[in-house]
Amino acid sequence: MDGNEISKADAGRPLRVWRNARILTLASPVRGLELIEHGVIVVRGTRIASVGREADMPSALSEAAEVFDCQGRIVTPGLIDCHTHLVFGGDRAMEFEMRLAGATYEEIARAGGGIVSSVKATNALAVEGLISAALPRLDTLLAEGVSTIEIKSGYGLSIEGELNMLRAARALEKVRPVRVVTSYLAAHATPAAYRGRNGDYITDVVLPGLERAHAEGLVDAVDGFCEGIAFSVEEMRRVFDRARGLGIPVKLHAEQLSNLGGARMAASYGALSADHLEYLDAEGAAAMAASGTVAVLLPGAFYAINETQKPPVQALRDAGVPIAIATDCNPGTSPLTSLLLAMNMAATLFRLTVEECIAGATREAARALGLLSEAGTLEAGKSANFAIWNIERPAELVYRIGFNPLHARIFKGEQVSA
Repeated sequence: MDGNEISKADAGRPLRVWRNARILTLASPVRGLELIEHGVIVVRGTRIASVGREADMPSALSEAAEVFDCQGRIVTPGLIDCHTHLVFGGDRAMEFEMRLAGATYEEIARAGGGIVSSVKATNALAVEGLISAALPRLDTLLAEGVSTIEIKSGYGLSIEGELNMLRAARALEKVRPVRVVTSYLAAHATPAAYRGRNGDYITDVVLPGLERAHAEGLVDAVDGFCEGIAFSVEEMRRVFDRARGLGIPVKLHAEQLSNLGGARMAASYGALSADHLEYLDAEGAAAMAASGTVAVLLPGAFYAINETQKPPVQALRDAGVPIAIATDCNPGTSPLTSLLLAMNMAATLFRLTVEECIAGATREAARALGLLSEAGTLEAGKSANFAIWNIERPAELVYRIGFNPLHARIFKGEQVSA
């Protein structure tokens, strides 16, 4: 159903208005963080009907069934966490201790830790258990103004295990007011039974699992981990070719630990995003720019694994690659459940500007999920998802550490937290 059809469904519903707001629409990169002072957001049903200055829309106020006074607070689009592994079992605190003792990410993975160590704990849980385990993490993100979240599989490493993760992810939006976007990430690691046989694992598990996930309506995008400790560029091509045949968009964990050319390959498939990118080169950035592939930066992982190679932010800017920010919430390399903190990290560690951080968690995050026509900015026709903040300047969303200034969260035109 497209936006016009949804608007027709909402046409008979009463107007609701949020007035006396300072509105940061994020609609125009040229206008940056310009605020609409004395602004109003008019909502009909689940959609934004109009956004603008109160003086320009007197009829909306007189016709509204309900009017909410924002009391001069800043309003932004609902935040979007566009890269998470939110559904999993257990934890990997032991690996945290190993890293403190000097072990590298590769050493932990080659010793049987890393991604594979989460598989047993995840597969020990049924769908209901996975939902219960994920809810505290999800609730923490929602309490910070998140309205949309991407959730990957990747800790099942069997057909049924991957499907159960995706089923749990889908179920979360039925028990919480949030939009969930799923990514099929069976090409995340090779299970012990297939060690040294990546090709067989792709043949036996990844590809047939993708077919089943697609048939069950569980997959919005296909992802993979392209690294020396995971899957090669050519192995990922097999997965992406099947995704293309099914009409499913792709994305890729690329250039996190080395430069295999994964981002360049992903861009050749018109990937929605390439994520991590610490070792991205100029050629890869140019390929991403040409294809419209978004760079998703994950400062939580950079911080947690004590990486020293920073993503080439200036090269991305120079090439014109859109930049998004996400938590990469996962049990091992980014146990982070704060998108606000991820924004601060992106500014402090990667030297992104305040505007880049806020746009990266709204407009560009929506772009990275293929949802820019639906979310990420405050514009007429889009889903009425926004956040109301107890702040004076937009920079406060990036500047503070360990402080949540959310006043209220609006999801599909309803206030769901205060």
